[in-house]
Amino acid sequence: MTPKQRKAKNAYERERRRLQRLHAFENAARERGFTYIGGVDEVGRGPLAGPVVAACVVCDGPLMIRGLNDSKQVRPELRVEIAGEIKERSCAWAVGVASVEEIDRLNIYWASVLAMERAIAALHVAPEYLITDAVRIKSFAAPQEPLIKGDARSAMVAAASIVAKVYRDGLLTQLHETDPRYGFADHKGYATPDHLAALKAYGPSPHHRSGWYRVREAQLAFGFESGEPVAAG
Repeated sequence: MTPKQRKAKNAYERERRRLQRLHAFENAARERGFTYIGGVDEVGRGPLAGPVVAACVVCDGPLMIRGLNDSKQVRPELRVEIAGEIKERSCAWAVGVASVEEIDRLNIYWASVLAMERAIAALHVAPEYLITDAVRIKSFAAPQEPLIKGDARSAMVAAASIVAKVYRDGLLTQLHETDPRYGFADHKGYATPDHLAALKAYGPSPHHRSGWYRVREAQLAFGFESGEPVAAG
């Protein structure tokens, strides 16, 4: 075996062991007799604009996909590739969305829960056991395990986070095409310097969350006391 081959083999073994550790909670659930294990997660709590998106992924066995991890730890190009593998190899997957209006009306926590409930309801194979990222879904009747930092500790939650992230990034890219002033395709609604500069220059759009301080500040600066967003021009 050449040094290059040995290095590749060692890297493969490290990744295999990492993925095995990432399945610890799923394996424990299967030892208790559950077959269809689901993971649910949301993305987009923090941005100033755009919806919050959740995904639920269900599998009846290990999801040993190289690079599977918390979506924040995976580079964008690889996220798209892994999301495709997740969809092909899982028993079921679905996405749920809560709109900007729902975020402003309910608050971001309950809008996130709503998006997760919608993702679960859209599945064609219901999970027998659900692992969440530290959130208890009261409307889900089967056993569930809220896991702190679940997207970094559970394979199914990590899978859900990647599917949700890729979907939401696509939505923000579409928003950019309809209203390119804010650069949504680049920052995906987060409060980057360029985004804040655009808010200051143009005021908030209909896609911005009026309950967020930075957005409300821009509304007041443009004289929108009622919270009416400025239309695309």
